Amino acid sequence: MAFTLGDYVLVLDEDLSGVVKKVKGNTISIETDDGFLLEFQANELVLKDRKETIANQIFSSVTIDAIVSEKEIPKRKNQPKTRAKDRYEPTMEVDLHINQLVKSSRGMSNHDMLSLQLDTAKHKLEYAINKRIQKIVFIHGVGEGVLKMELEYLFGRYNNVKYYDANYQKYGLGATEVYIYQNVSKN
Repeated sequence: MAFTLGDYVLVLDEDLSGVVKKVKGNTISIETDDGFLLEFQANELVLKDRKETIANQIFSSVTIDAIVSEKEIPKRKNQPKTRAKDRYEPTMEVDLHINQLVKSSRGMSNHDMLSLQLDTAKHKLEYAINKRIQKIVFIHGVGEGVLKMELEYLFGRYNNVKYYDANYQKYGLGATEVYIYQNVSKN
């Protein structure tokens, strides 16, 4: 491509542009927009129709005020649809299966495992009361019912909780849901 004096050019692979000031064979001297005189090979330059910044190209048909006013219009946010049943689902689940609490139960007696499970349940219940979490599901499994009985005894010692079997479809028979009344002082 042949360049002539006064052509406005862009430099390939660089953020430079300018006006052609001197043409000497394949070497083109341009004066950048900042006033520097630089030399490039002809294959490093691209002819530009007119001296126009990229910002002018982008905003040529739209004013800045129109763009700002468009951005200031609040857009309605779509709320995710939740079924009424899902809104009342417990916010916290605690799995009391022994393999969820320790890496290996080897060497632990049944009493040790039960004590660990009950301590965990008590700490999680206290945490939920302190953090004002209203519902918790304790997953205890079916088994012989010893853990479930002990949990019911534990929950019965609190005057601000009620407990009942959790959602059968979701947990089966092996879970108890605890509802914590928020306006009653702690035991």
